[in-house]
Amino acid sequence: MDFSRLTAYMDHLHKLNVPGCDLAVYREHELIYRHQAGCRDTDRTAPIRGNEAYFLYSATKVFTTCAAMQLIEQGKLSLDDPVSAYLPAYAHLTVKDGGTVRPAKTVMTVRHLMSMQSGLNYDKETPAIKKAMEDNGRRATTRQIAEAKAEDPLEFDPGTDFRYSFSHDVLAAVIEAASGRRFSAYLREHIWEPLHIYGMSMQMNDALMERLCPVYFYDPETGSLKERTREEIEKRSNPEFESGGGGLIGGTEDYIKFVDALACGGRGKDGAYILSPETIQLWSANQLCPRGRTSFDGWHRVGYSYALGVRTRVDSRIGGPGPLGEFGWDGAAGAWTMIDPSNRLSAFFGMHVLNYGYNYDVIHPTLRGLIYEGL
Repeated sequence: MDFSRLTAYMDHLHKLNVPGCDLAVYREHELIYRHQAGCRDTDRTAPIRGNEAYFLYSATKVFTTCAAMQLIEQGKLSLDDPVSAYLPAYAHLTVKDGGTVRPAKTVMTVRHLMSMQSGLNYDKETPAIKKAMEDNGRRATTRQIAEAKAEDPLEFDPGTDFRYSFSHDVLAAVIEAASGRRFSAYLREHIWEPLHIYGMSMQMNDALMERLCPVYFYDPETGSLKERTREEIEKRSNPEFESGGGGLIGGTEDYIKFVDALACGGRGKDGAYILSPETIQLWSANQLCPRGRTSFDGWHRVGYSYALGVRTRVDSRIGGPGPLGEFGWDGAAGAWTMIDPSNRLSAFFGMHVLNYGYNYDVIHPTLRGLIYEGL
């Protein structure tokens, strides 16, 4: 193995608006590559240490949909169950139709939530959600917010298109209803503790704040980075709402344990069981209807389609190296993960720059290509 080109690329990223980053690659439960590049600050005085915590944003979705797949294995949930079986507010949904609103023609299912074909949008500031927050002293729960979202008309009938949305936040509420556990408690008992993941949380705490990598916001007009203040960071907190779509905070060493288990038959290094290989194959199977695939192609994940909450490689002839069935997702501040069951290979990349589309279009595909090249 020769990862020299991968290291050189990471060391170059500070010139491309990525002050600092961290990448770990595992194969067969063994660390085969780890490199931290750049610094925590734009003045380049504080090198990345490797123990940084990151807001994972949508990289949370891999944990959320894994939890749902576990419940499917346990027989507590089914992909084709109506969402209303767990959240009664979803029994009578409406759909936008031109300038009017009409009843939905199809029933929203768990599969629709997981595959982003629910018809929901990503508006978190709707009147119903604001009212739920006000009525509960700004501490509305995961289920209260999910049920408030049901008051909004859908963008399309469930199952007829793809739209990235609030679906996985609603899925977290379904997981709570199906499991009888608070969402974070379920993750802790069924994923984190079996894999010895102890530095991950849905809420900021003193230990995470001490490790937190500074968060930057990219301004495309000036090409500059602005650091988010502590006040801006803490403003996002509602301790009762646990976002299945983007609420986790954690670091490289914890996240890589999770995806390493998924790449190695669903078992951790010490044998801890997370999912069966058959369930992982189902989880990562393409789910999009033809119209949905056209919509997903607008995301420029070349060679990929969308499965049950993760991108999935469906064409190995385009988009660079990598096999069919490789899957994963990413986050708004640049976190990225890759799970390759056929090679028992996994990777996690952490960085902390918001509003930077270059991550998805260039940096992540380049990292993936250089990992396979290094092998």
